Amino acid sequence: MTLRGPPDDRSPAELLAFGVVNLDKPPGPSSHQVSGWIRDAVDEKLSTLEGTEPIDRAAHAGTLDPKVTGCLPVMLGDATRLAQVFLEGEKEYVAVLECHGRVPSDAESIVAEFEGPIYQKPPRKSAVSRRLRVRTIHDLDVLERDERRLLLRIRCESGTYVRKLCHDLGLAMGTGGHMGALRRTMTEPFDDTDLHTATEFLDALAFWLEDDDPEPLYDVVDPAERILENLARVTIAESAAHEVANGAPVYAPGVLDVGSDASHGDLVACFTPAGAAVCLGELVGSREADSGVVVDLERVLV
Repeated sequence: MTLRGPPDDRSPAELLAFGVVNLDKPPGPSSHQVSGWIRDAVDEKLSTLEGTEPIDRAAHAGTLDPKVTGCLPVMLGDATRLAQVFLEGEKEYVAVLECHGRVPSDAESIVAEFEGPIYQKPPRKSAVSRRLRVRTIHDLDVLERDERRLLLRIRCESGTYVRKLCHDLGLAMGTGGHMGALRRTMTEPFDDTDLHTATEFLDALAFWLEDDDPEPLYDVVDPAERILENLARVTIAESAAHEVANGAPVYAPGVLDVGSDASHGDLVACFTPAGAAVCLGELVGSREADSGVVVDLERVLV
C-alpha cells in the first residue's frame, strides 16, 4: 500500500482522487444532483487519461433544499469517507423570516429567547424519523428588519431545521411566519469566503486537460485534509500508517505526537509526518503510553 504524499505536492489526478470543492450551490437542483454532476464530470475527464483511475464517488456535506443556496462542500473519491466529520461541526445560515403581520417592536428580544437548546420535530417531508429531538442554536441575530420581515443570521448545530425554526419564531411573535429565502454561509470548517461555482470547477478541469494548466484546479479543489482542520490531530510513523492501511489500530509505539486539544473518547484524525491523512478514530489510550492501543479505527483513509 502506497501512502499519499504531502497535500501540497499532489498531482491534479491525485488531488481529484482525495479532494474537496467548497461549492456555491445554485438554486434549482438538489444537493444530490449537484454532487452527481461533479462526480460525473470528474469521472468523464479522468477516463480520458491513460493510467489514471476514474472517480466513481462524490458526496455532499449536508443536504440543502433545491431552492436554498450557499456553502455545499463536495467530497471527491476517497474523501467521501470523511462525510461523518461534517456531522460534528456547526452550520451557519442567513434567512429571511416572513412574518404574517407587522413585526413586533420587541422582535429582537423574542429572537434572543431561541438561543441555546431547543426542541424540534423534523417536518413530514424529511427523510429521518419524526421524533422530538434537541438541537442547539449557538447564535441567533437580527441583521435587518422591515415592516413584515426579519433578516436573521443563525449559527446552529448540524441537523437543525431552519424552516421549522422560522415557523416557531413566527408563533412566538404572535404573527405567524414562514421561512423565505435561505442561504448557508458556513459548513464547518468551510465558509463563504472561498466558494466556487460548478462552472468554475468545470472550467478548471478543462484548463488542466485541454491547456495543460493545472493552476485553476489547485485554486478550486482543496486536499481532503482541509475537512479535518477542526479535529484533534495525531501524528503517527509511516510504519504505523502502513499497518493502519491493513486494518490495524494505532498502537502506542507508532504514535509520534498527540495534539494538546485531544481528549479521551474524542474523534481524532491521524496523519503521517508529511501531513497526509491516514485514518479517523477514537482516542482510547494515553498520549504517554508505551504500549497498547491509542487510537481505535473508525475509518481508514488510505
